[in-house]
Parts: sequence; C-alpha cells; structure tokens
Amino acid sequence: MPPKPTPRGSAAAGLSPQAVEHLRPRLESVLSSTDARARIAFDPVEFPHRYTDPRDIEVSALLAAGLAYGRADLFRPKVDALLQRMGTSPAAFVRALDVPGARKLLAGFVYRFNVGTDVAVLLMGMGRVLREQGSLEALFLQGLQTRDTLHGALDHFTTGVRSVPMDGLRAALGPERGLHHLLPSPLGAGAAKRLNLFLRWMVRGPDAVDFGIWKRVPASALLIPLDTHIGRISRHLGLTHRNDLTWRTAEEVTAALRSLDAADPVRYDFALCHYGMSGACPAQPVPENCGRCPLLQVCAVGPGVVAAATRRVGKTTARKGNGLSVARRR
Repeated sequence: MPPKPTPRGSAAAGLSPQAVEHLRPRLESVLSSTDARARIAFDPVEFPHRYTDPRDIEVSALLAAGLAYGRADLFRPKVDALLQRMGTSPAAFVRALDVPGARKLLAGFVYRFNVGTDVAVLLMGMGRVLREQGSLEALFLQGLQTRDTLHGALDHFTTGVRSVPMDGLRAALGPERGLHHLLPSPLGAGAAKRLNLFLRWMVRGPDAVDFGIWKRVPASALLIPLDTHIGRISRHLGLTHRNDLTWRTAEEVTAALRSLDAADPVRYDFALCHYGMSGACPAQPVPENCGRCPLLQVCAVGPGVVAAATRRVGKTTARKGNGLSVARRR
C-alpha cells in the first residue's frame, strides 16, 4: 500500500480536468523532446549509470545524490574521485570499510559543508545496512511499514544510515561538520530534494534515466525532487503558488502532477528540471525563449513576456518609421 500523505497541512487537491487537458500534451512535448541520454552527462545520475549490480547502483546513487549540491563542475569531480578509489564495486567497498579504511579514503576531504567524517558516516552506514539487511531498499521499506508516510520512511532511512559509532571516526578524521546536511535526521520541513531524487532513481523505471531496482516501492508514492528549477517552472504552470522550497510545496506540486499521472506523478521531473538547467526557462525570462516554448499556452509568465517584447519592437519600428518620413519630407 502506498504511504499516506505527510500530515503537514493540506496538500493541493490537484488540477481541474480542464487544466489537465491543456497541460498534459504540452508536458508530453517537453518530455518527448528531451534527449535524456545526452542530458545524463549533466546530471548526478551519471554516476550510478556506471554500474549494473543493484547494490552498486544503490551505494553510488546515494553518495552521488548526497553530494549533488552547489555547482555541478565542483561536486562531480569529488564524487568521481571517491568512486574511482572505491574500485569496481562500491557495495563491496562499503561492506568492508572500517575506520582505518575511511581515514585512508577521506583524510583531507572537503566539499563545501561536508568533511571526511560526514562522508565516512554515509559510507560506513551504508556498509552496515548492506551487511545486516542486504540492501538499502530493505531499510527504506522498514520505515514505510513502521512510519506509514514517505516523510517518516525517509526519516527512518537517514537515521538508520547514520547509526555508526562516532568516537573512532572523530579520532581518525576529526569532528563531523555537515552531517545533518548530508543525512538530515530528523528530516524536518525542508523538501529533502536530494533524498527524493535518490528515491526517484531507485523506484521509477527502468528507463533511460531511472533504474527501477526497488520493486517493492510504488512510483505513485514518490515526491517531486523540488529544486529552484522545478519550483520556478511549477509556479509558471500553476502547479503551486508557494514560493518556498519546502516539503509542503513539494507535496502541492506532486498532487498537481498526480492529476496528470496518478501511477507515476514524477515522470516529468527529469525533463522539466533539465529544461530549466539548460537555460530554456531561465530565472530571468527571455522573450525569444518564451516565444518558442512548448509550454507557452499554459504558462502564467511567458505570454506577458512575449507581449511586452512585441510592444517594444512595435514602438521601435514606429519611431524608425517616423524618422524616415521626416527625412523624406526634408
């Protein structure tokens, strides 16, 4: 049974039938025109795509999603270097990882909020879960069964991964710094974008992007991985009127998308996110982009941008025309 919605205030009831009728074909156009295989090179999902074993995919995916914040050209080399040093099987590596191994791998590691101790907790925690439960999916399912909501299941998941003796790690690598950013516990009111991204990779599919290796979690239970791109485009399309990147906003956007596809509400996430990332729908609207956007007719912003640009062109043309007429009379 899918998890119940998180009791954090009422989520949006979804879209009207008329809105669905207008929006679905235009979202399908964006989806069908997205070159997913090419865009993977700009997405942290590229890292788990290096592997075929489900356990290697799980481990590399959670590591990649956990560090996928900030600029891609900064976090991608960090993830790549760690995976290279972990060898051909990340799952085998973390199963065997101990404190001396963590020190060898992570001494001096720093990426923005995170230091080596933070990442060591993630890796050693995943190793313990694999040894004791066989998969990361098993830990997440345990949370679904005991906590009954997606928010609760993710909280159980991060708490379980973080269950690592800290004294030895602190002695070897120093104190943790951004562990709550990497593995938030308790989960809190934030959108948990990177954790929901990891879930999407594991649960949806299999297709060109997502893996579909967690067979016991329904795609209908997923929540949109809410970031600035998805938030902006969702407001443009009327999927939410909220401006914050919180769990409640993610629930509203997902409820609207569930009106389009109840079984797979986050199926448009990759295409819409990369539509924003690519510059096709930037934070500051570009009239040329808006004019050729397949979402223009269902966008709350684009038509006004195009109309304003058209008026400016008309005024400029009129001024030039008036100047030419005066010149001819002279």
